[in-house]
Amino acid sequence: MLTDTLFFSVIALISGCAVGSFLNVVIYRLPIMMERSWQAEARMALQLPAEHTSRFNLCVPHSACPYCQHKIRWWQNIPLVSYILLRGRCASCSASISPRYFCVELLTGIAFAAVVWRYDVTPVAAGGLILTAALIALTFIDAETQLLPDQITLPLLWLGLLFNWYCEFVPLASAVWGAALGYLSLWLLFWLFKLLTGKDGMGYGDFKLLAALGAWMGASALPLIVFMAAIVGIIASLILRVARSQPMAFGPALAIAGWIVWMTNSQINQLIHWWLRLSGFST
Repeated sequence: MLTDTLFFSVIALISGCAVGSFLNVVIYRLPIMMERSWQAEARMALQLPAEHTSRFNLCVPHSACPYCQHKIRWWQNIPLVSYILLRGRCASCSASISPRYFCVELLTGIAFAAVVWRYDVTPVAAGGLILTAALIALTFIDAETQLLPDQITLPLLWLGLLFNWYCEFVPLASAVWGAALGYLSLWLLFWLFKLLTGKDGMGYGDFKLLAALGAWMGASALPLIVFMAAIVGIIASLILRVARSQPMAFGPALAIAGWIVWMTNSQINQLIHWWLRLSGFST
């Protein structure tokens, strides 16, 4: 049994690296696609002529070096291996390639292997892989652009509800309440902070992300996710030495905390039940 789990974890590691390569495309291109869409909508609202631009989506144009426009060939796009062989540089102009590409591929591979090792080859593991991929993409997009795209957060929310309808990782009622309370809790916090300071403390994307996490893990997981996200945010700000005047994305902290809670689900449930018994709410 242990041998089978190890085998499938290795398969997940390799597959995760390949998925990480695609996530790099999403992380880079989706914000650009969103910006182009906003510009087109603004020009339409202002009754300006449409701006003719080349087709740009997750598939077109072909991946190329941003400096010399050299098209990346298949053998230069093998996850992890190509980056190491090319020593992190473009094969044509020797410009430095962001280490983010290597990190995302490696992180996705390790995270996929961890999910399969934790939940074996089950529907829960399959859901965990979808959740993991989405959280990694959202983490890096938000860290770089301070955007949490609806194109990822909203489908993730609905997938969480459908997942619990089919698998009952948590009861469906808890998933529905988790989605509702996840959104409303940060929405209320946002407006309370705005009324007190006149400033925006976070973006609406954070509400949707916490709602999605609540849909996957239920209402009881929300306090722990928010608490852990606060700790992750504090640690990240200390490590990165972010100045107080510089805004810091909260989405990556929520995503990291949500993934940790997902991976430690049974231990957390035991802790919650122990606390309820200790408090006299459960027998």
